[in-house]
Amino acid sequence: MKAICEREKLSHAFQTAAGVAPSRSPKPILQNLKLELAGEKAVLTGTDLEVGIRMEVPGFSIEQPGSVILPKERFGRILQESSDEKLSLEGDEKQILVRGERSEFQLPLENPEEFPDIAAFEADKYHEVPVSFFRETIRRTIFATDNESSRYALGGVLIEFADGNLTAVATDGRRLAKQEGPVKSVGEPLPSDQMTIVPTRAMQLIERALGDGEENIMLAARENDLLVRSGTTTIYTRLKEGRFPKWREVFPRREVVAKIDLTVGPFHAAVRQAAIVTSEERRGVDFTFGEGKVVLAARGAELGQSHVELPIAYESPSVSVMLDPRYINDFLRVLDPERVVTMEIRDAETAVVFATDDGYAYVVMPLARDQR
Repeated sequence: MKAICEREKLSHAFQTAAGVAPSRSPKPILQNLKLELAGEKAVLTGTDLEVGIRMEVPGFSIEQPGSVILPKERFGRILQESSDEKLSLEGDEKQILVRGERSEFQLPLENPEEFPDIAAFEADKYHEVPVSFFRETIRRTIFATDNESSRYALGGVLIEFADGNLTAVATDGRRLAKQEGPVKSVGEPLPSDQMTIVPTRAMQLIERALGDGEENIMLAARENDLLVRSGTTTIYTRLKEGRFPKWREVFPRREVVAKIDLTVGPFHAAVRQAAIVTSEERRGVDFTFGEGKVVLAARGAELGQSHVELPIAYESPSVSVMLDPRYINDFLRVLDPERVVTMEIRDAETAVVFATDDGYAYVVMPLARDQR
């Protein structure tokens, strides 16, 4: 194997793929990445057997095809510390030789045949989703997952396909995030009742690997796994086993008393200020709406009190609810400061619903007054 590569392009791909390789594994070879050179293509792969990635890397001039195992830590540091525009890579039966203009590294060789294969995307039944929408969907949902749950499969994002729409849902039992948007079906993908729960870690990898262009990505959901293709990158992940809660039942069905429009930036600033005196033991913030303003108040046992007022367009009868500011901050920080969200409140005991005009909804359970 022999080739010359553009260091920055390989470094960018290497950093993304290295996020899959485990720090420890019963199979030590998985702590590395595999580089395959064939024809005019350079393909970088990594996996922990649960999640895998396959990336075509541009900027290669291949002189001799072949495969080589690249140590995640040491080769990653070479790419990071080198200032050379191009590096020469050469592998034989004994070692990998990495040369720069004034540097040379010899790394021990491992057998590339022992590295698991990551299949290319060859599905003929899949869904097409705009890249920008899917990246936004990931950002707006993964923070609400729960990797510690044993009762339900909450350590991932549920993805449903039905009637030309994709619905992504995440919950930890105390709050729920839901994003909807258009999807195009190609062929005849799995029926809509197929439960596709994508692990949180896989969703994070997909977000990092998505290209910046306006092209669509392809999602092929199968019975036990999911294949995602974005440009020349393919990601494989096993699906979470278990059942997801009946999330539609979480949304309150009773009459809404207050429906309030709030601009994200100012509201987020007010929440952060009110939360300054909260603690793990006393984390509640009172949100009282009425008389053209919202008043946020908190009382910490030893940390003092906070009282923050924000003018809003609301003149209806006063309504109050106590919420955990951490959950509100998680929601607001994934939105543009200029965006307007609608907050729906029934009473102090019923779940509060936030919604935007682009298919995003967020449900938060209130705190009891005696559980501040």
